[in-house]
Amino acid sequence: MPDTCCNRTASASGLVRRRELIIGLAAGTVLPLAAGCADNAALGRSQLMLVSDGQLAQMSNQAWHDTLREERVLRDPSYQRRLERVGARIVPASGLTRYDWEYVVFDSDERNAWVLPNGKVAFYKGLMDLMEGDGHIATVLGHEIAHIAGRHSAERASQQLASQVGISLVTGALGNSQYSQYSQEIGAALGMGATYGIILPYSREHEYEADRIGVDYMVRAGYNPQDALDFWMGMAAMNQRQTAEFGSTHPSDANRIAAMRQHMRARGYIS
Repeated sequence: MPDTCCNRTASASGLVRRRELIIGLAAGTVLPLAAGCADNAALGRSQLMLVSDGQLAQMSNQAWHDTLREERVLRDPSYQRRLERVGARIVPASGLTRYDWEYVVFDSDERNAWVLPNGKVAFYKGLMDLMEGDGHIATVLGHEIAHIAGRHSAERASQQLASQVGISLVTGALGNSQYSQYSQEIGAALGMGATYGIILPYSREHEYEADRIGVDYMVRAGYNPQDALDFWMGMAAMNQRQTAEFGSTHPSDANRIAAMRQHMRARGYIS
């Protein structure tokens, strides 16, 4: 089962549709390797960017269109009002008002939520039924919007593309060396090394970044940051099985809660 917002502690970064979008981008709908690093003010660091905003928007639009066709929209207006009410506060706090924001609640028991890089927001009834107040919705929505500010989908697709190109170059060189008979096995090992050394750690770092930025959005929007801790601790209590952090695309429950608490104290949000 793919990691979804709350199957692994409500992390919205591994959310289903965005994962499909990333896979699609890395599979060939990206620019040739002609781009480079770009500074991201929201993150305070530079990023590898091989994917254009236009391509990301195109893939996002298609993913949203497909989702609306395949998923059942919840017809209870009270859920929709809750989500839109929180969005009306979190989006301005994020500064990302340039997107055409759209909110939909899907009629499913999944504990899931995600936001596409074009501003399309999806929450599932199964997740919203677990949320005790607007502060919990703001926690997940702020986290998801932080992924957009961090350009995490584009960065992850770029990392995957660069990794595949690098592996191909190395295995091609091996084909002309004395180790050519082992090129296939070495290539497989390089693929595993790229996964555990580059791709997955960055994915976990994306989650930490989204947690920090999302909490900042919550505070700017007037929500109590303690709601974020309460939500994640509640989700952690629901997870009966824990995946070791090595080999996981998400931080462990304990690690992410500790990191979030440290960030809140550093910011003066909590004592």
